[in-house]
Amino acid sequence: MANLRAGVIGIGSMGRHHARIMREIDGVDLVAVADPGGDRFGVARELPVGRSVEDLIAAGLDLAVVAVPTAFHEEVGLALAAAKVPTMIEKPVAASSQAGQRLVEAFAAAGVVAAVGHVERFNPAIAEMRRRIQAGELGDVYQVATRRQGPFPARISDVGVIRDLAVHDINTTQWLADSDYVAVAAQTAYQAGREHEDMVAITARLANGVLVNHLVNWLSPNKDRSTVVTGARGALVADTMGVTLTFYANGSVSSEWEHLRQFRGVTEGDITRYALKTWEPLKAEGEAFRDAVLGVRDDVVTLEAGVKTLVAAEAALESAASGVSVNL
Repeated sequence: MANLRAGVIGIGSMGRHHARIMREIDGVDLVAVADPGGDRFGVARELPVGRSVEDLIAAGLDLAVVAVPTAFHEEVGLALAAAKVPTMIEKPVAASSQAGQRLVEAFAAAGVVAAVGHVERFNPAIAEMRRRIQAGELGDVYQVATRRQGPFPARISDVGVIRDLAVHDINTTQWLADSDYVAVAAQTAYQAGREHEDMVAITARLANGVLVNHLVNWLSPNKDRSTVVTGARGALVADTMGVTLTFYANGSVSSEWEHLRQFRGVTEGDITRYALKTWEPLKAEGEAFRDAVLGVRDDVVTLEAGVKTLVAAEAALESAASGVSVNL
């Protein structure tokens, strides 16, 4: 069987990595790239650099990756849907949930695979965390708390920290807890003098009752990428930068300290750091997309899931602007 013919549109800071992945994974050949801004990272090599999505489509593609600025996701995605090209769109799925829904409908009508690049689902620590939660090792899940903090990335100019970073944690939380957001409250700050928010604190509740907290900013000199899921049997803590997963078990050791005996919660138990098989998340995401196109497996992040994530992100922006919690 011939390799799948792949194209990447948008070969900037993120798209260049997608182009590399399309060259690395088995069964795929990168045959076309396009970017109206040219090829500042030298991604194209022997390939001509197209200027538009029409140039990309003309190459005769079996799949495409969209890594253009968020404002252009809908326009480019609709063109690829019309051409019946299976497509993965970088997160967020679109500039608005309404635009995202139009993409959902267009690809459904075209009858081809479409996905969103929420790469954190393919991080080894998050994937193992999900597997253990699904296996019942935490028991009932009570709370998900995340931190995603670090310096401002110069590549971002069209969205704020909610649409760029918080969507990672929102999507991951929906996946880990198997539930959607039903109430969202948020506070934002604009400390860097830009038109978009650079700091947000989100509290939320999921449909299944799980409590959620996200702290996200572009103002920390140190990078922090952590996810804590607390359940009836303890807590799982994932560090997605260090790719580690640690389990803090609820203990049953009694205390002779009167002050602690009066507390009716849990006690500290064994701490286990799991040995993880590691891989590059972006490559695993690309392989999952390839396999979805081939009909081998179906574990990509769907456009529908991407829209649900964007709805929760928009609720955070609305709550921050209005000062009240938003019910979904």
